[in-house]
Amino acid sequence: MRKQQRVGWSKLLNFKKKGIFIRKTEEKVQEEILHGGVLAVWGSPGSGKTIVATKIAKYLADKKKNVVLVLCDMTAPMLPCICPPSDLECEKSLGSILAAAHVSEALVKHNMITHKRLSYLTILGMLKGENEYTYPPYTEVQARELIENLRKIAPFVIIDCGSYIANDILSAVALMESDSVLRLANCDLKSISYLSSQLPLLRDSKWDADKQYKIGSNLKPQEGIEYINQVLGSVAFKLPHSQELEEQYLAGNLFGDLSMKDSRAFRKEIEKIAREVFGC
Repeated sequence: MRKQQRVGWSKLLNFKKKGIFIRKTEEKVQEEILHGGVLAVWGSPGSGKTIVATKIAKYLADKKKNVVLVLCDMTAPMLPCICPPSDLECEKSLGSILAAAHVSEALVKHNMITHKRLSYLTILGMLKGENEYTYPPYTEVQARELIENLRKIAPFVIIDCGSYIANDILSAVALMESDSVLRLANCDLKSISYLSSQLPLLRDSKWDADKQYKIGSNLKPQEGIEYINQVLGSVAFKLPHSQELEEQYLAGNLFGDLSMKDSRAFRKEIEKIAREVFGC
């Protein structure tokens, strides 16, 4: 167990050494700060928000950008769904951070999970079998402190928000405090109904329409442009259905490469989103 912890900690140090902690030039730092930020990914249940958040995080890590992926869902922890447990250096929980009276930078770093193959990526999330009652309740204070410290730790932070924000403090705070929001919806009336019921919960001056990108997700070939526009209205990005991606999701291996021809359009759209949001 101790050996595993040492390996995980050395990997986390590696994550730090390769990132903003060693600054070769002031210009390089300025570039990281300019193009970095916090991105919240949110949408209706089944819209593919976890898939999109994970694929953007992988895209950045593959480009040797230090990125933290935060998985907020406490009702159905997504950490066991995105990659095999054997791909992770250790098991630590987001719940341990939020349970603290004060969330410090050191506490956040201690509970980060490192990926064995993606050295520029760290993850925060709830573990298999945990739920919102596993840990003491937390408040908006801990949620804000967590996001503030994540900004200090890595130039790129991607937060996969839970769908039901009424009882999900971290997701609600992330939507307010993030620099950009991806708002995903499937091309169906259930997604539209969901958004119309949830959006009124976000009445706040920080819920800025200018930082939101509306995205049509998992679009099928039979759903033509006219139908998409009719159901969703104008969207900034269109993420097409990919059979290869669906198989990765079902296998719980979202950090795998997408190499098939049917995934090409999805990969291109992820690149477009990363360029628009982060400038890279």
